[in-house]
Amino acid sequence: PHGCDDVLISVVITSGRRRIETRTGLRLITQNWSQFLDCWPVFGVIDLRLNPVSAVVDVVVYGDDDTPSTIEPAHYFLDATSNPPRLVFREGRCPAPPGRRAKGIEISLVAGFGNAAAVPQELKQAILLLVADAFANRGDDGVRPMTPAVLELINAYRIMRLT
Repeated sequence: PHGCDDVLISVVITSGRRRIETRTGLRLITQNWSQFLDCWPVFGVIDLRLNPVSAVVDVVVYGDDDTPSTIEPAHYFLDATSNPPRLVFREGRCPAPPGRRAKGIEISLVAGFGNAAAVPQELKQAILLLVADAFANRGDDGVRPMTPAVLELINAYRIMRLT
């Protein structure tokens, strides 16, 4: 029976982490992501949609025949301290436009605080509260709303964006 509880707890921890990530806009543990663009921004600065970003793995431009071409890292840098993080092209080094009209630019990046130990304590506590609630109310249908205690813990970490 304890083995079944271990599986349930593991699933609920992952679910809780994802709920916190969705609510805050942060990535808690190290994750690999790609962000796609149709064209280059006018001023050579790209706001990255994930936070925190620890590395840009590569920037690829696709030709009209979908052939990838990797841009040399010397042409850009990661401004990880901005909110949101940004990929910034060095002066005069904005590359040629992509050949395909949609998703012609792919930015591969690493996001997240690191491992579980690097996640801020308040966010770990919020996940633990979600796990305890889900475990105590297992068998209930649907996803239960976040409690005020969870919302209070994550509130300071929410990233607000105007669109």
